[in-house]
Amino acid sequence: MGGDQGAQGADATGRARAAIVANPSKQGYDRLRAAVEETEQRQGFAPSLWIDTTVEDPGKRQTREALAQGADLVIAAGGDGTVRSVAAGLRGSGVPMGIVPLGTGNLFARNIGIPVNDLADAVVLAFVGIDRTVDVLVSDIRRADGTEESHSSLVMAGVGIDASMIANTNSDLKKRVGWLAYVDAGLRVLPASKPFRVRYRIDRGRIHRPRASSILVANLGYLPGNIELIPDAEIDDGRLDVVVLQPRNLLGWLFIWRRVTWENPVLRKTAVGRQFLDLTGGDRRREIVYGRGRSVSIRIDGEAEEFQIDGDEFGSVVAADFRVDPGSLIVRVAE
Repeated sequence: MGGDQGAQGADATGRARAAIVANPSKQGYDRLRAAVEETEQRQGFAPSLWIDTTVEDPGKRQTREALAQGADLVIAAGGDGTVRSVAAGLRGSGVPMGIVPLGTGNLFARNIGIPVNDLADAVVLAFVGIDRTVDVLVSDIRRADGTEESHSSLVMAGVGIDASMIANTNSDLKKRVGWLAYVDAGLRVLPASKPFRVRYRIDRGRIHRPRASSILVANLGYLPGNIELIPDAEIDDGRLDVVVLQPRNLLGWLFIWRRVTWENPVLRKTAVGRQFLDLTGGDRRREIVYGRGRSVSIRIDGEAEEFQIDGDEFGSVVAADFRVDPGSLIVRVAE
């Protein structure tokens, strides 16, 4: 824990106080402090409470400490891990979360329109943006040794090749080129990947038994690089979106790539494009299958598979249950 603690909650003049839960290892930390001091003065806030994250705890405990000290706003300053941990601490509290992206992926920030390349603008938005109520994705996982864990997330969780790709991403390359490092990992992982047998069901409905390369459960559907994995995903609809990738060969992967980089972000945006897809049967191909519901259960038949949450690796699992916690988080956005 670092920084100046200050008094609890609002100061003697009744000014609101923000808490900054920040990752001190991220580039831009010093500029963050200067931008926060300037913005809090301009917007009439009391001096902020600063609580640094640690390797052992990327933000959940620090957020609860901020709430205990009466913070009126908690700002997550860091990468996706920091944002996810702060959101877990704020879930259900009614206290809004501001976001200042300092990471490489910044998946959640990109999806909701937070500036990822302008720290000063992100800080201002965190202090004075509009409050938006959003859903949280809760993942209950079980590992091969029987241990169980529960995690909150904001974008998506996945089992299979997407998680293997993330687990094999070169950390040094990621620091240099950001999300492009995932492309490098994908090119290395894809040739050796093998489909796995999985059982899944949505809202306790029919059990599906595909041979899949990956199955993802998502709150949002946009990825960097103009990849629109789930075009209809909404962060406040009280539903989770399920995506099953089940290509049979390299051609199947090419169909998936065309779907998420051309059909979803371009063709499906216009009436003419949708008519073209109807005529060509693009939406009926089985390489990528979509579903939607309030809960999803996944069981792996065979060896444990790699698992990821919001672009971070979380080891391997044999089972995962997902549920949506509707409207349980308030986030500061532009509009």
